[in-house]
Amino acid sequence: MSVLADHVPLDSRDWLLSHGLRIAIVLAAGFLLLLLARMAVRRMQHRLEEAQGATQELSLQRAATLTQAITYLVRVVVWTLTILVLLGEFDINLGPLIAGAGIVGIALGFGAQSLVRDFLSGFFILLEDQFGVGDTIEVTLGGEQVTGKVERLSLRTTDVRSFDGTRHTIPNGNILMVGNRSRGWARAILDISVAYNEDLERVRGVLEELFAELREDPDLQGSFFSGPEVLGLEEVGEKDVVLRVTAEVRPTRKGSLERLLRQRIKERFDLRGIAVPARA
Repeated sequence: MSVLADHVPLDSRDWLLSHGLRIAIVLAAGFLLLLLARMAVRRMQHRLEEAQGATQELSLQRAATLTQAITYLVRVVVWTLTILVLLGEFDINLGPLIAGAGIVGIALGFGAQSLVRDFLSGFFILLEDQFGVGDTIEVTLGGEQVTGKVERLSLRTTDVRSFDGTRHTIPNGNILMVGNRSRGWARAILDISVAYNEDLERVRGVLEELFAELREDPDLQGSFFSGPEVLGLEEVGEKDVVLRVTAEVRPTRKGSLERLLRQRIKERFDLRGIAVPARA
C-alpha cells in the first residue's frame, strides 16, 4: 500500500484530498436534489390525478403532461448547476463559458420567445385546468374568435374543432381569453312567440304545466339544475308577443335540451290550440 502511495505524486494526492471530497459532495447533492424533486413531482402527480375532471383518463393525461415538463426542467437545472460547480473544481475558468452561454441564451431568447411563451401558456393552462380535451370553448385570438371542441391539448398548441368541421391549431401563447362552455352549468334561453291576441296568463299556465311534467320525467332527471321557467314578457310586436323561457342545464346538453323544449312546446301549443304567428 505504501509502495503505491509513493508512486502517487504529492500534488495529485493533495488535489484528491482537497477537491475529490468536494466533487463527491457535489455529485451526492445533485443526486439528492433529483431524488427530492422526483418525490415532490410524484406527490403533485397523485394530487392532480385525484382532482375532479371530465374523466379519469383526461385527469391522468393532464397529470402526466405536467409532471413530465416539470421533471425535465428540474433535471436540466440541477445538472447544469452541478456541471458548472464541477468545472470550477477542475480550475476551469468559467467566465468566458458563462459569457458565451449568456450571448447564446440572449440570441435564442429573441429567436424563440414566441415558442417559450407558447410553452409557458400551455403549462399554466394545464396547471390551472382552464380547459381540457372534450370541452367546448370560445377562444379569443386578437380580433378573432374560435369556438369549438378541444380535440388535443399539449404544452405548445391546442387543437379546436369548430362546428363546421374545421380544425384549428392554436399556439397557446396566442390565446388572450378563454370561455369554457363545458364546466359548471349553462343557461338555455328560448324566446317563444305567440299570436298577439292570445291570453298570456293562459299561455303561461300551459307552459308551466309542461315544464312541471318535464322536471318529473325520469329520462330528464339531472339534466336541469333549475327551471325551465317562464321568465316573462320579452317583446311586443305588431302581430305577436314573445315570452322568454330559461333553464340552468348541464353544459354538454344545452343544445339538445333547447331543441327538446322547442319541440315539446310546439306539441303542447298544438294540443291546446294556442296560435303562433305565421312567418312572412
